[in-house]
Amino acid sequence: ELFARAVQALPERARPKIVAITGTNGKSTTTALIGHILKQAGRDARVGGNIGTGVLDLAALHSNATYVLEMSSYQLDLVKSLRCDVAVFLNLSPDHLDRHGSMDGYQAAKMRIFQNQTEKDVAVVGFDDVYAQSIAIGLTAKGPQRVVQISSTYTLGKGISAVDGRLYDNQSGKAEFVGKLDECPALLGRHNYQNAAAAYAACRALGLDPGTIMAGLRSFPGLAHRMEAVGEIDGIRFINDSKATNAQAAEQALRSFKNIYWIAGGVPKAEGIAPLAPLFPNITKAYLIGQAEDAFAATLHGKVPSQVCGALDRAVEAAYRDAKAAGEPGAVILLSPACASFDQFKDYEQRGDVFRSLVQGMLPAPLKVTA
Repeated sequence: ELFARAVQALPERARPKIVAITGTNGKSTTTALIGHILKQAGRDARVGGNIGTGVLDLAALHSNATYVLEMSSYQLDLVKSLRCDVAVFLNLSPDHLDRHGSMDGYQAAKMRIFQNQTEKDVAVVGFDDVYAQSIAIGLTAKGPQRVVQISSTYTLGKGISAVDGRLYDNQSGKAEFVGKLDECPALLGRHNYQNAAAAYAACRALGLDPGTIMAGLRSFPGLAHRMEAVGEIDGIRFINDSKATNAQAAEQALRSFKNIYWIAGGVPKAEGIAPLAPLFPNITKAYLIGQAEDAFAATLHGKVPSQVCGALDRAVEAAYRDAKAAGEPGAVILLSPACASFDQFKDYEQRGDVFRSLVQGMLPAPLKVTA
């Protein structure tokens, strides 16, 4: 709020650009992605908020700068004065209901990202879940700002579509092919296609051309704990998706691979893993840890073979042993817990760091070359 008031006090000509990003899933990746594209294009982009650097610790306000801010529902609850040149709303699913009381309260908090926008500003809104769809339709009908709808599921009549990894810009009413997202190694999976579409829409609103944006998408290095490839042993890939703290986030990883040896569990969210049932055929076996292990085992019973492991190290060991014994190509050992981490770890980052360390400890030592 202090940052917002400082910006508000500036004359219009001295005001920096502000891009804010919110949503249940994908905020950090999209924030980092927008910042990366802008920096690659030579813009003075300053990335912070809920990701990395706190907004008050970013460099001093400058009229040529673009502030790219990840905003949680908690932060949006407290900020009254922020006006976003570009406000990005990715998606909405049940989360943080202990704080907000209901989905209506959670949605209302998230929608504060649009509250001070004018006809000069742009709202980028996802169209891949019913809550975001209702927001997109409502803003398009009644909001003062220009609304750009984005989707990784639907080919939109007007907006940005990233269906099957092919990015199209249809803002003018004529679909223009931008590029193939499978050329972007850090943007695997449909959820990352939505993140890429959002970043593209935001950067177009800031005046970048499609070729420059696509180059930035290709060179994006990715973020830790978000479908992060941490090693390969005997043809078995290890993927760290520790940031997947709810079923919807885990869904994205389970949709992106086959022959999955799935490590899941921790402190469960209200919906559990039942919503993931359509993706159970992608799972060869599940290895369950933490408070959720018995409940998850019950959900999987008769559908997916599972093993209650208790702790992460035992789960990694068992998953590797089974995948190696099976010897099938394309095996993936996936940590995508669909749970919070607080029963066994300080946070999802520590959980992911432990997983990475376990995998790196299994990697064969490099050969020493002696003179």
